Amino acid sequence: MVSSDTYLSIATESQASIREKASKFLAFAFPVVSEEEVKSQLELLRKEYFNANHHCYAYRIGHPETAIYRFNDDGEPSGSAGKPIYGQLLSRHLSDLLVVVIRYFGGTKLGIPGLIQAYKSATSEALEQNRIITKTLTSRFRVTFPVWQMNEVMVMLKKEEVEIISQEYEEQYIVHFSIRKSKSDLIKARLSLITNISIYE
Repeated sequence: MVSSDTYLSIATESQASIREKASKFLAFAFPVVSEEEVKSQLELLRKEYFNANHHCYAYRIGHPETAIYRFNDDGEPSGSAGKPIYGQLLSRHLSDLLVVVIRYFGGTKLGIPGLIQAYKSATSEALEQNRIITKTLTSRFRVTFPVWQMNEVMVMLKKEEVEIISQEYEEQYIVHFSIRKSKSDLIKARLSLITNISIYE
């Protein structure tokens, strides 16, 4: 289920292969959270499958409402490879993933409809081998307060089900935590009611 601060992704790497009129299509799905990871995975696959004819791909990163994405035909006719791969990500509402489909040409041309179907099917097969997970957008905060207020603050944080990242004590007590993005305004408002506390995002 997708909401304002959740979205769907894949749990791990997966792969599949199909054959279409002697052409072989190898599909790989990877969870990624940055374009640097996309570049790294593409470089590894291009080195390993250096003798393949095409390395077509699509990726989508971030919450669907603000996601960055790209698809590439890598020499196949325009719109026949990258776009159908990307279409599978959209139809399944998936983000934070890269799918690469590598083609070994078998000598028989498939035509654009045939290519679209082959890249779509290979992508679908790879995603079927994976497990779908729900990811949640979070906000991170740092709060500082006198040590004698620790109990009051920690009771509130526990009640709001935040994730404590770290705690330290210098001149004041410092707590780093994260919370579901949709609850960030609420936690700020409630913490601000405590005297002598400072809140930083």
